[in-house]
Amino acid sequence: MSESAKEISKKSKSSFYYAFNLLPEDKRDAMNTVYAFCRKTDDIVDENSDSTDLKYEKLRKWRIEFEKSFSGHSEFALLNKLGTTISNFNIPLDPFFELIKGMEMDLQKDRYKSFDDLQLYCYRVASTVGLMCIEIFGYKHPSTKQFAVDLGIALQMTNILRDIGKDAKNGRIYLPQEDLIKFNYSEQEIMSLVYNDNFRDLMIYESSRAKQYFNSATANLDLDDKKTMFAARAMQHIYYKMLENIIAADYDVFNNEIKVSKFEKVGIALGVWAKYNLVY
Repeated sequence: MSESAKEISKKSKSSFYYAFNLLPEDKRDAMNTVYAFCRKTDDIVDENSDSTDLKYEKLRKWRIEFEKSFSGHSEFALLNKLGTTISNFNIPLDPFFELIKGMEMDLQKDRYKSFDDLQLYCYRVASTVGLMCIEIFGYKHPSTKQFAVDLGIALQMTNILRDIGKDAKNGRIYLPQEDLIKFNYSEQEIMSLVYNDNFRDLMIYESSRAKQYFNSATANLDLDDKKTMFAARAMQHIYYKMLENIIAADYDVFNNEIKVSKFEKVGIALGVWAKYNLVY
């Protein structure tokens, strides 16, 4: 836990790092702190060497230490810094607790019966992050909250589609069971990384669903808030590019490495920043 928030963000090579690097220093520092919290929370669940019981215990302690940070008394410097950030930007606490619940879902289940079930997971692990971020960016219109919610679901859905093979190797299937049945594609085929027409049809369906959330996010972002949301919009464009790359690979995520290059991420982030800072 000795790493700084900035180091954690930079080391992750996340799209977040490129999208948020153009923010003013105070907001950039706040974003790095929030991101580091999210990264460290996720790492507790992803630690393969720990038992499930130990992960639950670590999450429980993390939540307690997070609560202590409100008064600056956590044993973790990162959490104390986060407590100050929450106070400075008046960020609601609920998204942080919901994020931890989302991580607990990863310990509780590795299948999702319906899209409603998956949507709740996407909200907890991704939309919550957006709801934290918009308070740092600043906004005027309440609809921006729905922008954050929809964008989070779109981003997480894109991650899920990209990582189907990797998740399968870890025994996880995020695609709704009802959708597998609908397209006559079995769990065993996912586990065996079978690419066929049924899988392609399933992916077309799920990609279309992700696009709907991208479009809904855009529709909920008022013109007045587009300038302050440029970093979130950069994330939106980066992940939409990733979705387009999935489609360009004819949805074969098993045999193609789907990614957006560092060069493309930087270019997208700069382009969005220039559009909203030079035009509006």
